[in-house]
Amino acid sequence: MAQQQDKLLSLLGLAQRAGKLGSGGFAAEQSIKGGKACLVIVSADTSEASKKQYRDMCAYYHVPYAEYADKEGLGHAIGKEFRSVVSVNDRGFAAALQKLL
Repeated sequence: MAQQQDKLLSLLGLAQRAGKLGSGGFAAEQSIKGGKACLVIVSADTSEASKKQYRDMCAYYHVPYAEYADKEGLGHAIGKEFRSVVSVNDRGFAAALQKLL
């Protein structure tokens, strides 16, 4: 499991460096509503209200939704302090991440 988690977080870091992530609530929401998001990952320790907001938004815009890691783990993977949500704005990265989820 730890191996799988490391792979997923490493891939998120790679996507960030490639400029294919929207990180943080505002950027993720813009990506979803703008039709750029191919996958949305919300940290497992985000509030239930926020999770519901992103789940509903993803369902409405037909974007795959996943919960993974904690805010610190998600943020650290992309070189930030904390992140509760990221949107993956690239089909290739999204497909690879979904395989690992």
